[in-house]
Amino acid sequence: MSDPNSIPLVTPPEKPKASFGQKLRTYFLTGLVVAGPLAITLYITWWFINLVDGWVKPWLPASQWTALPLNIPGFGLLVALIGLTILGFLTASIIGRSLLDLSDLLLGRMPVVRSLYRGMKQIFETVFSQQGSSFRTAGLVQFPGPGMWSIVFLSGAPNSSLQDALPSQDSYISCFLPCTPNPTTGFFFYLPRKDVIELKMSVEDAAKIVMSAGLITPDEQQAKLAALAHDAKSETQA
Repeated sequence: MSDPNSIPLVTPPEKPKASFGQKLRTYFLTGLVVAGPLAITLYITWWFINLVDGWVKPWLPASQWTALPLNIPGFGLLVALIGLTILGFLTASIIGRSLLDLSDLLLGRMPVVRSLYRGMKQIFETVFSQQGSSFRTAGLVQFPGPGMWSIVFLSGAPNSSLQDALPSQDSYISCFLPCTPNPTTGFFFYLPRKDVIELKMSVEDAAKIVMSAGLITPDEQQAKLAALAHDAKSETQA
């Protein structure tokens, strides 16, 4: 005889079994997720190797290529890496520095070429130099309106002439706001440092958030972003 005070056990409903078509769809999507990034990465890598090979091959003697037992992809890229390394080594010497100064002087006197050369040289020195001030910090700014927060990449402060031309005496910082999903395009502007919230995350993680439109966001970083935006919103409303 059953106890009237006992709680009847409720059997959870059985999960419906997936049909054969649903299993095939799941397998296909899983394979696509695994193979897609790998295939795209290999394709871009192969394209870049062939591109550099096409640049380097015309500058090498024909015998250099015919002597090889077979066409080795990436041989031109290897030659380019070795050549750039040797060029950097020679530039560090006194003779190399003298030749570099002479080339800078000659290019600096060409009306059209000098602007392009100086601009590209400054960009390469900034991005690839160990002492350069490339993007190393990410931040949050209110854009495109109050209460709407966007991720920006921070570089350095404006030079003295720009700082003097800005309306107030506040300390400003250079901000680049990338567009989604292509972070190479965006908006560049100067903002007072007090209007920028610096994030304790790498530029790479911030770029992943921008490129994925927020889909790829670590839970910890997402919680920090939400907390920072909430605190800033509270301060704005106060």
